Amino acid sequence: MDFVKIGEDIDKDNYLIADFYIETEDILKNAGELAKESSNGTWTLLKTAKGYTSSLSAFVFYAKELYEIEGNKAAHIKVAYPLELFEDNSVPQILSDISGNILGMKIIPKVRLFDIEIPYRYIKTFKGPEFGIEGVRKYMKTYTTGRPHIGTIVKPKVGLNPEDTATVSYESWYGGCDFVKDDENLTNQRFCPFEDRVIKVLDALDRAESETGEKKLYAPNITGVNMTERAQFVKDHGGACIMVDILVAGFSKVQEIRNQGFKMIIHGHRAMHAAMTRYERHGISMPVLSLLSRLSGIDQLHVGSVVGKMEGELAEVLKNKEKVVSDLFGMKPCFPTNSGGLHPGLIPEIVQFMGNDTIIQAGGGIHGHPDGTVKGATAMRQSVDAVMEGVSLQEYSKTHEELRKALEKW
Repeated sequence: MDFVKIGEDIDKDNYLIADFYIETEDILKNAGELAKESSNGTWTLLKTAKGYTSSLSAFVFYAKELYEIEGNKAAHIKVAYPLELFEDNSVPQILSDISGNILGMKIIPKVRLFDIEIPYRYIKTFKGPEFGIEGVRKYMKTYTTGRPHIGTIVKPKVGLNPEDTATVSYESWYGGCDFVKDDENLTNQRFCPFEDRVIKVLDALDRAESETGEKKLYAPNITGVNMTERAQFVKDHGGACIMVDILVAGFSKVQEIRNQGFKMIIHGHRAMHAAMTRYERHGISMPVLSLLSRLSGIDQLHVGSVVGKMEGELAEVLKNKEKVVSDLFGMKPCFPTNSGGLHPGLIPEIVQFMGNDTIIQAGGGIHGHPDGTVKGATAMRQSVDAVMEGVSLQEYSKTHEELRKALEKW
């Protein structure tokens, strides 16, 4: 079986195309080993191969040497995988195939999966987001205004009991937040039991909606060993949104939740992604994980923020955004979410590169306001209002004390 076919014409309707960066001594030979290992070959000749299995071979059809590094050649390669290799509607099986054993092969010291292209007939086997940007906006009744949504994470991220969590949530909504979510490491600990927290926070949400006249969302973190039961509990108590730590829980659990038909918005947190994405010469890129999150059914996804405390350059963040909002044969787009060290002073810059269809989440940038959570949420909302009106924050803050104090602090 031939696993290297440089220059081969590819009928992209019948192949999944994976784009890799590799470092190795012999590019073509070892790139072929990569394609072999991730399809129907292995390190030695086999007695068990059948003639008909040759049609399932992945093969390298493009390779470009880039430079020398640490005694190896760095290269950019593309591998074509016949669609018959893949199970319909299975993100985990995609990852097992194109990023399974090959990231640990000795002959290729560094391998990074940079991008994937998936054709129409395979994309159509995935459900994707149930709500997407349009559905979330319709639920929140912000479809006509088109402004960015303001979200927060209850801080401190762990330690508060259900009553105090509900109080902080209410204050956030009352001050102007649209969205409140649990943090990635808050699930069902003894100091804040999941069911008690959900009941109390949803009661606070009802009160905030009644008093503000606005729709509000709460995303309790259902990540754990009984996610389906937790999602059902949220639905039974009137919740409209749930949150999943995608990579920690696994794509199979995300797809399982999506397939249950709960009719709830699914907010995706990318906790642990940097273990795969941060090192630029090995692992899996965040744009790939963003695309797979969209396929699995996530409605809102953290894509990075450029500004703030988290790692991530503008080019990558925009690529993440592209993967979740670009046209994908009719699949609904995810609502991109920015978070990590954000505050009111950063909103103009975020909107400049993200546009209005984004969720801007601030934790410390709301709860750390000199006058507390209500005023912190108000300052965030005022910053969004200023941007939508085309007024500088400095000018707007002259008549909006909450924003002025936030700008003075940060």
